[in-house]
Amino acid sequence: MPLRTLLVLALAATTLTACASRSGGSYPIVDRKNVDPAQYQRDLADCQGYAGEVDARRHIGGGAVAGAVIGGAMGAIVGNSDTAERMAGVGGVTGAARGTARTMRERQQVLRNCMTGRGYRVLN
Repeated sequence: MPLRTLLVLALAATTLTACASRSGGSYPIVDRKNVDPAQYQRDLADCQGYAGEVDARRHIGGGAVAGAVIGGAMGAIVGNSDTAERMAGVGGVTGAARGTARTMRERQQVLRNCMTGRGYRVLN
């Protein structure tokens, strides 16, 4: 499979994953004792909006590019141009996956910080 195809597939998959997490796929576990459910839902929606502002493209794209460059360089060292291309593809996919994980962690942290800042006891 050509390098370009691998990178496009990797970026599409990671973008879909990032969009899924942006749409509210992660909820903090909050101690809801003495918490108004309606206010909690409003605060959660606001905080999820802030978490959604974390720029996935920065992490995913940068990870894919770095992975492709490193993979291509390693492939060139140990093999020929075909090996370099395959290794760059693998590195790009791996880098994009790491970028997706980093984006999701950062979004979860923003969500937890926001809910804590609004006075909730976040348990996770």
